[in-house]
Amino acid sequence: MRYIDEFRDSKVATALSKKIHQQMAHITSTYKLMEFCGGHTHVIHRYAFADILPPTIELIHGPGCPVCVLPIARIDQAIALAEQHNVILCSYADMIRVPGSNQHSLLKAKANGATVKMIYSVDDALKIAQDNPQRQVVFFAIGFETTTPPTAVAIRQAKQLGLKNFSVFCNHVLTPVAMSALLDQHDNAKPVQLDGFIGPAHVSVIIGSDAYLQVANKYRKPIVIAGFEPLDVLQSISMLIDMVQAQEYGIKNQYTRAVTPAGNRKAQQLIQEVFEIRDNFEWRGLGDISTSAMKIHANYADFDAEQRFVLPQVKGLEHKSCLCAAILRGENKPQDCKLFGLACTPENPLGSCMVSSEGACAASYAYDRRAQKIAAPKDKRVICP
Repeated sequence: MRYIDEFRDSKVATALSKKIHQQMAHITSTYKLMEFCGGHTHVIHRYAFADILPPTIELIHGPGCPVCVLPIARIDQAIALAEQHNVILCSYADMIRVPGSNQHSLLKAKANGATVKMIYSVDDALKIAQDNPQRQVVFFAIGFETTTPPTAVAIRQAKQLGLKNFSVFCNHVLTPVAMSALLDQHDNAKPVQLDGFIGPAHVSVIIGSDAYLQVANKYRKPIVIAGFEPLDVLQSISMLIDMVQAQEYGIKNQYTRAVTPAGNRKAQQLIQEVFEIRDNFEWRGLGDISTSAMKIHANYADFDAEQRFVLPQVKGLEHKSCLCAAILRGENKPQDCKLFGLACTPENPLGSCMVSSEGACAASYAYDRRAQKIAAPKDKRVICP
């Protein structure tokens, strides 16, 4: 396939792997590199990077899965919205299966009679609102800067169309702020010791590589923006090794075919028009982080579900044995969780990291050979929630 096969060439991958081994030949310490984005995590597991990288390179999954980092309290509120009379709640597929408190979910709410619609784009939610003028249609908006512009377009279109029955439950979050939070001291966790970041690709197309300069300079960390193909990630790891060994910090862009320093100015202007920064927002695994998320601008308040509906003030209840929060902080790996592959599987997820197509647990379960052994144990006891 044009522009894909070139970045999956096994000969080039072998050469890059050999180069990385040479770079690390005389290194006895372990370089801890975090792939912030869940898309990179799946590439790393799918192409068995653990088998081709030297043992002195440790790749750590970060909180770059938008489904995973959404706190349980916000899921509980979305469920409460769906259960309100006359509401149609529209959501992307992954969010429908993510467990809230007491393992309740939008899927279970739907089974109990709530109107929950799985959609593929926010445009689908707009059409549902137009086709059902007698119902209130709420779009459950999640994601990093990548998915924020389409939500902004939909809100602006709803205003232009004069839709009175369309609103957005906004949960868009900001990537560079989360990177800072990972490296800061928290009350509930120590900062993760990292030597560098494999920076996200799609997010960087929107915000640009320069958006990470403050993080890189403040914490003196190297960040390499990487594409999503296996050769992209391998090359980015090699670039990070060079930066670590030269004690160099800052930003380098491997994904030059899509990412520019300034990013997509038009998309950024649209975001600034329709959204503003929240004072505070909770992240699963990272806790409350100031100025880390978006809310709908006052000029578009008529389309803000948090203004239109009374939402319950809840404290989400995490599953007591689930390690999703620690995995998202980079403190643990999926196999460290005693639920992994036993009580918690893609068919019966007990945590968000096993649900999402970008979740670390889902990636490890799907591709890691060691995970497959855990997934089919001789002792088939079920650990109850």
